[in-house]
Amino acid sequence: MEHIARYLRDIYIEKKRGQLVFRREKTQKYLFFQDGNLIFAKTNQENELLGEILYKLGKISQESYDNIEEYIEPMEIIGQVLLKRGLILEQDLVDGISYQMREITLNTFPIFDGNFRFQEREDLSLEDIDIKISIPILIADGIRRMKFDSNLKKFLKDQTISPKDRGLILHLTEKEKDMLNRVKANSFPPDIVKGSGFNPEDFWKALYLFYCLDLIELEDETSVLDKAGDSSFKAGDSDTQKRVEDVEEFSQRIHGMNFYQILDVSKSASLNDIKKSYFGLARKYHPDLFDRKTLAAKKELIDDVFDKITKAYQTLSDEAARAAYDKQLAEEDVGDKRGVAKQAEKKFRQAKTLYNMGRNEEAIAYLEEAIRLDPHKSSYFLLMAMIEGKIPSYLKKAEAHFREAIRLEPWSADGYLGLGLLYKNADLKIKAVNQFKKALQVDPGNEAAIRELKTVEGKTAKLGIKDLLSGDTKKLKDLLKSDLFGKKKKK
Repeated sequence: MEHIARYLRDIYIEKKRGQLVFRREKTQKYLFFQDGNLIFAKTNQENELLGEILYKLGKISQESYDNIEEYIEPMEIIGQVLLKRGLILEQDLVDGISYQMREITLNTFPIFDGNFRFQEREDLSLEDIDIKISIPILIADGIRRMKFDSNLKKFLKDQTISPKDRGLILHLTEKEKDMLNRVKANSFPPDIVKGSGFNPEDFWKALYLFYCLDLIELEDETSVLDKAGDSSFKAGDSDTQKRVEDVEEFSQRIHGMNFYQILDVSKSASLNDIKKSYFGLARKYHPDLFDRKTLAAKKELIDDVFDKITKAYQTLSDEAARAAYDKQLAEEDVGDKRGVAKQAEKKFRQAKTLYNMGRNEEAIAYLEEAIRLDPHKSSYFLLMAMIEGKIPSYLKKAEAHFREAIRLEPWSADGYLGLGLLYKNADLKIKAVNQFKKALQVDPGNEAAIRELKTVEGKTAKLGIKDLLSGDTKKLKDLLKSDLFGKKKKK
């Protein structure tokens, strides 16, 4: 079974130093390890990029996030660029990278059809980054976070298992410890779950967790790190291997770059700067630098990367061609912004439809995409907060999204009203009263705010946010009418 937790387990047990490469369709991730810890991670997934993470954590301002493309330098971590320009603090960068490393890793846990390859390496070149994340913690968080998958049962159901050293038992919950106590020497998993009273899906996930934390041993057990590597790499040729990996990584990033970004120069760069950058990239990516066997195996990839570098150089080094390209970039920028706004609105409408159907988790996924595309619409955050207000574990997120809706449209009473209802349902009466009063400050005739203010003060029957947000009530239908999501007039 190809799954990240098995690789993390063996890397931790064998205290390996190197990188784990994950590929699935267009997705690529690189996880770097040293002495049983994750020390760095890279990805080509937009929602896992450092700029997105820093904004999500509130480490960079809205303005910095809106202009994030201006800070992209292909050969340097964007966090370092933001740090040099004084846009974030060093601790902000550490927090952002730590969170990013966890997300890159944990988001891989639900995938069972990817390709993994571990390479032992001494030249990690990460001396500027001093972050260490415990592998056992990643394993525990990742397995608990993912949904049950039938591959887990297939992997374990025919195994004979026995308990092992309990050194990592501290990472288990009380319920998981109870399950572990049922494992005796030479146990058969189907016999354990039968008649135990445990939910079968929870049991198989927990059993897999025990295995990955080395708390049980399997009769048929082999290290996934022992499997043969990619045949396109020459055994023992670490320099060639690293060079190919650099080309693969650059290939993933280059498709989203303009010519200035490919050459890592500013739009005001001189001809000399452009030439210097081009020849520097040629010394790294020119096809002549690869041996015949590697070039034959990776010819299309290597040629594609160098062709794009060459085209960027030829365009920007010619005065007329550069002027025409600059004009094209400006026109595309205007068109892109309009297109993105339309995409965001479509995702928002789909989210509303799913919400009205009671499919909240799917609605949240569409809203997350709408907000990513256009983070300036109060209505997007307002609907997100309303949905999250129905889910107990999401109440903190709901509060934050109501506040963002208010920040974007402080002249609208809807955000204040929604936040007040959230506080009211949590029995935070003083906070609820404050929000209802703010709603009335911007809209003195708002009947819902008047009614709720009286309710909290005990003058009328109670009405909680669960009632307001339940999918089949008249109040919900009223709340979702155009007065909430339509045009707002500034006060």
